Amino acid sequence: MQKNILVVDGQGGQLGSQIIKALSEKYPAGRITAVGTNANATLSMLKAGAHQAATGENPLIVACRKADIILGPIGIVIADSLLGEITPSMAVAVGQADAVRILLPMNKCDNIVAGVADQPTSLLIQDAIAKLAQFMV
Repeated sequence: MQKNILVVDGQGGQLGSQIIKALSEKYPAGRITAVGTNANATLSMLKAGAHQAATGENPLIVACRKADIILGPIGIVIADSLLGEITPSMAVAVGQADAVRILLPMNKCDNIVAGVADQPTSLLIQDAIAKLAQFMV
């Protein structure tokens, strides 16, 4: 069964792009939707290989209803994070989605995750992709 994977990112979309590239290599059968909080993030993720992409609050809310798995920085569940790009409605949509959420503990934008060592982004993405394996069956 094909899984609907939603990747959410903001700012320049670099994290989302790296996630999408890793997903495309490891799970080519997955259907990847990218939602950026701004046009630059969306375009970056689309260029990285997302099957479809959109920008903003309402597309994120709609995509969350259709997703089996959501990946992104931990800030996507915190209102006003990513320098204010995540609205309260966006955070609620991700948090209440009937999907598995795989959140990367990015210690940026005034959100610090205690108990998590600072790691290179590439290692965080490898770990996220490894955790995704149990949900791709």
